[in-house]
Amino acid sequence: MALNCNTFSRIIFGAHTAAEACVKFCRPVQQACGRYQMCRWYSGVTHEENRLEEVREPVVPGGHRRVLKDVLPFSQFLTDSFGRRHNYLRISLTEKCNLRCQYCMPQDGVKLTPRSQLLTTHELLTVARLFVQEGVNKIRITGGEPLIRPDILHIIAELRKLEGLKTIAVTTNGMNLAKILPDLKKAGVDLLNISLDTLVPAKFEFITRRKGFHKVMEGIERAIEMGYNPVKVNCVVMRGLNEDELVDFVSLTERKPLDVRFIEYMPFNGNRWNFKMMVSYQEMLDCIKQKWPNLQPLPGEETDTAKAFQIPGFQGQMGFITSMSDHFCGSCNRLRITADGNLKVCLFGNAEVSLRDFLRSGATEKELLHIIGAAVGRKKKQHAGMLNISKMKNRPMILIGG
Repeated sequence: MALNCNTFSRIIFGAHTAAEACVKFCRPVQQACGRYQMCRWYSGVTHEENRLEEVREPVVPGGHRRVLKDVLPFSQFLTDSFGRRHNYLRISLTEKCNLRCQYCMPQDGVKLTPRSQLLTTHELLTVARLFVQEGVNKIRITGGEPLIRPDILHIIAELRKLEGLKTIAVTTNGMNLAKILPDLKKAGVDLLNISLDTLVPAKFEFITRRKGFHKVMEGIERAIEMGYNPVKVNCVVMRGLNEDELVDFVSLTERKPLDVRFIEYMPFNGNRWNFKMMVSYQEMLDCIKQKWPNLQPLPGEETDTAKAFQIPGFQGQMGFITSMSDHFCGSCNRLRITADGNLKVCLFGNAEVSLRDFLRSGATEKELLHIIGAAVGRKKKQHAGMLNISKMKNRPMILIGG
């Protein structure tokens, strides 16, 4: 069958700039057409991967984005082989943190990546812009602890300028939140998640290996005062440490606009995870129902990670993130960029692609899109399951962006 530039939707690469990257990272159908190399990568928008899609308007160099968005309902590069559309990007700004939480950081610490190997601010914003152009409408800033990065306000202000980006969220341990929050809100932060695993100061110091409980509580109160509603509080529940505080955390939602999210303890390198320490969603729910039998489930979006509940008459609510006992892989819409520039398509997957290396080798935007699309296309249907995950080699959570 003859191939014609004017009848097929393809990405057009200069013959000498993209062939190598395309052959290495994609599953292409290629055909010479004039002086250009024609290449379409099949991302699995449908399961009929080996069909060419006809369009009625010409494809010209530099005009591929317009044609793709006319032909496909969502970017092919951010759609995996199971039809999941990834419009949510988590970006880690730093590997450093001012706490040493037991579930996040190994007891002996972590070897930090040399600064020269971390994404620069310009590189970070370049990657973010590319993802937003392809359909990402929510970016969450994570760490380590993102608020210790000196230029975080500049980064957020620049992200706010990206057309199509609807939501900027920040996940923080809350230690520095109270003093910087007015500037964060001015820069454009829409949502806040604050980590807090205990309401007992001495236990806080044991879990985090640092002092600072009152600073975190001050940050939560400051966020409420400044109108964030809800303020999300992330609590990793670990047997023998804080499972006895479930009711106390829920009580906080009675008069405060808090969304307390109980997170099942998850295995990562160096956090000494074991099955006995994990408190399942069902066990947590049963415990809370003993105190409040009228607990009611709340409707949610298909891509929500938390199963949401509320006690009638309470101002706030609670949720359960059930990654271990009842995964939500089928509706996953999240991708992650680590501080050193690696793309992770699954939190529990150990496959990574270095966008940093391709950026620094002079890859074009088109080449980067194919590299991203190839990684997303390889995303598995679901993670390996709790026991298999516990045996897999993966980064410590702090180096992923927890």
